[in-house]
Amino acid sequence: MWNSAWMRSVEWLAAASSDPRACKRQWDSGTGTTLLEAGRYWNVLSVPESLGLLALNVLWEDPLHTPGPVLRHRRARRVGFFLPPGQAGQWIGVGVRHVGKGCWVAVPPPYRDTGHLEWVIPPNGTGTLHSPDLLERALQAAALAGSPSTTR
Repeated sequence: MWNSAWMRSVEWLAAASSDPRACKRQWDSGTGTTLLEAGRYWNVLSVPESLGLLALNVLWEDPLHTPGPVLRHRRARRVGFFLPPGQAGQWIGVGVRHVGKGCWVAVPPPYRDTGHLEWVIPPNGTGTLHSPDLLERALQAAALAGSPSTTR
């Protein structure tokens, strides 16, 4: 059934809700997603899907760091990286959106995808998030790798 890692993951993510029990009920019924407020435990950096997936490949190349949670919206073709709250001003780029305090994020449960939302890397329940510095470097490398002048 459920292992302790999945339970920690559910508890960690639901803690961002003002009503964790209602959050879990929503995951188990209805649309299977719930809206969670950013800015308390985490923020999300949403980027175009192609850039995000390339950046994720760069992040996986570093054996010393495990990437934090990554959420993908297939219909919108976007990837969201969960990172520590704050630092909204540092994220500038075409199609880059910083989701922080006062904003809400549609989130599926960490144990399955729902509709167009899926976890590329679900939360692990320990609070691991992306390092802003490592994420910035990965996005820069991904942008260079994906630019037309470097792919000819």
